[in-house]
Amino acid sequence: MRKFNEQKELDSMNGALKLRTQINNFIDKINDQGYSNVCWLGIGGTYASAMQAVIHMKEKSSIETFYENAAEYIVTGNKRITKETLVIISSVTGSTQEVVAAIKKIQEVGATVLAFLDNADSPLGEIVDHVISYPENEQLKFFMTADRLMYLKDEFPDYEKFYQEMDQHFAQDIVNVAKEADQFAKEFVEKHHNDAMHYFVGAGNQWGATYSYAMCYWEEQHWLRSKSIESAEFFHGTLEVIDRDTPVTVYVGEDTQRALSERVAKFLPQICGNYTIIDSKDYDLPGISEKYRGTVSPFVFHAINNRIDAHMEHINRHPMDIRRYYRQLSY
Repeated sequence: MRKFNEQKELDSMNGALKLRTQINNFIDKINDQGYSNVCWLGIGGTYASAMQAVIHMKEKSSIETFYENAAEYIVTGNKRITKETLVIISSVTGSTQEVVAAIKKIQEVGATVLAFLDNADSPLGEIVDHVISYPENEQLKFFMTADRLMYLKDEFPDYEKFYQEMDQHFAQDIVNVAKEADQFAKEFVEKHHNDAMHYFVGAGNQWGATYSYAMCYWEEQHWLRSKSIESAEFFHGTLEVIDRDTPVTVYVGEDTQRALSERVAKFLPQICGNYTIIDSKDYDLPGISEKYRGTVSPFVFHAINNRIDAHMEHINRHPMDIRRYYRQLSY
């Protein structure tokens, strides 16, 4: 099984937090130049991160912000994307075919594109306006960008205090969550590693990650059938296919949409005997103020999911980096 490398994780997250200077320098420049709106563009996992960024800003900001699926943009376009739009993308390889094609089309419009790329020397790196290169930590990079945009519009007065706490405590807190969750993750995997179908339910700034975890992790990387459901939509269809033995996992975060997931969690015992509730409130985050826990809760879930993945990979003897079809066949 992949061993948990505490120092590697600490270095990774602290290194990502240090990108804030690069992010701020670019965002400050864009703010001075002026922009009309912000588009978070992606596909698959990056599309999911885009959803989270928009939800993160939704309740706090009057900035017009929206997410766009790269493949849909290629065929449909979006009139809201203009030469005054800031487009933000992320990519590990820098070569995802739908994103490359979408950015080439966006070039014709004249929008400004900020790219977070693990590999700067890539097709995307050659065609965007600005690259910040650092591996992993996609959601953290997106949130730091969103926070700076809001701060410059006087919509995040706690910006400096929040990031003082993040710089001092975030990485160690999340590492501690991963260590604390390891036994839970092992037991969860022993129970669910061979599920015929597994339903994941989430809301708010965890919804994008719930969508991604079901599709990009369980389906793509573990080859396990799953489905993601928004907590607000659970009672409008999905509840009718849940029975005593149906595997259901609910993420209960701490942002303003917590009540939507709590509603599902409270209902499930009436109809299901195979549910799991993962609540970020169960994990301590020393040094992070109570009012910021809602913002940080997606990272708590991410740490827990990472431990589930490590145990799943081991018990099923299925390396997560192999693919049957993705980038193996032409499509």
